[in-house]
Amino acid sequence: MKLLVSWKRSFVSTAENLFMEVGSYSMMVAQSFMVWVRRPPSFSQLTYEVNSLGVQSFLIVFVAALSTGLVLAIQFGFGLERFGAKYYVPKIVSISLCRELGPIFTALMLSGRVGAGMAAEIASMKVTQQIDAVRALGTDPIRRIVAPKILALIIATPFLTLLADMVGIFGGMLASSSQLGLAPHDYFFKSFEIITWRDVVGGLVKGGFFGFIIASVSCHEGMNAKGGTLGVGLATTNAVVKSSIVVLIFDFILTKLLWLAEHAMTKG
Repeated sequence: MKLLVSWKRSFVSTAENLFMEVGSYSMMVAQSFMVWVRRPPSFSQLTYEVNSLGVQSFLIVFVAALSTGLVLAIQFGFGLERFGAKYYVPKIVSISLCRELGPIFTALMLSGRVGAGMAAEIASMKVTQQIDAVRALGTDPIRRIVAPKILALIIATPFLTLLADMVGIFGGMLASSSQLGLAPHDYFFKSFEIITWRDVVGGLVKGGFFGFIIASVSCHEGMNAKGGTLGVGLATTNAVVKSSIVVLIFDFILTKLLWLAEHAMTKG
């Protein structure tokens, strides 16, 4: 009986904390949207954040996409070769990258690099009372710190996703030509024969939404950090874990919504 009461209290406490966290996160996101509408970040501030969060993530996205394309081509190639269907490898690799693997791998790489860095930066400002100093000077920390970062990552992530698609397809070509005996021009012809604008646009939409999730969750964790340097580490860990989990959950939801939208457009 005591154990049941203890579990009940634990469940209620966890539910209360979850609702409070969701409410706090929703308020931060709503305030960021109001900043974008009323007084958007300056061009210089936005370009600085895009360079810091997006351009400097080029290398890690490049490596992840290239290795993904190489592995996909080899795995599907050797598997399909047993059935005499290795010539379908370019189509499978390209459609998989554009629709799914390009956006999701880009998001996970950004979650580890950008999300962690954002959360650590803001959490350090929070525990050293720099956020309070910004408020004391009459400046809204959401407008000054949070809103530009979220908007910058929304802008940068689709471009990085497009880069991941192209690099991944190129990696698949390298593996196919060296390991499967496919001619490079045949590989590219078959790849772009099957890709439609809907595949590319769907991946870019996913990328932009994933960028929003990573930036908003990471900023929220940083803004709510407590407990000195220990709190900074905890906020950084939570930012990476939570943003990655939310990205994976919404990947399924967005995939379903995009398929429904494509089906509706096809019928229309």
